[in-house]
Amino acid sequence: MYLTKEVKEGIFEKHGKGKNDTGTAEGQIALFTHRINHLTGHLKNNRKDYNTERSLVMMVGKRRSLLDYLKKKDITRYREIIQELGIRK
Repeated sequence: MYLTKEVKEGIFEKHGKGKNDTGTAEGQIALFTHRINHLTGHLKNNRKDYNTERSLVMMVGKRRSLLDYLKKKDITRYREIIQELGIRK
């Protein structure tokens, strides 16, 4: 499996407040970005996998809503996470 417990802890430790703090917006955005990158690679090899394509679109929407929330609450944290993860605006 591509997303093990250690990988998740590493993502939350790097972008969240700690490895057990899974609720911060930054941690969730980083986790969604990791999953989106994985699914994008999968879809490059399997072009007709429409279920994965739908899941990817829904995941991008969830990440977008979290980014909008973070932008509304704290613009500096928003700019930092965009720059760290290399997400386009």
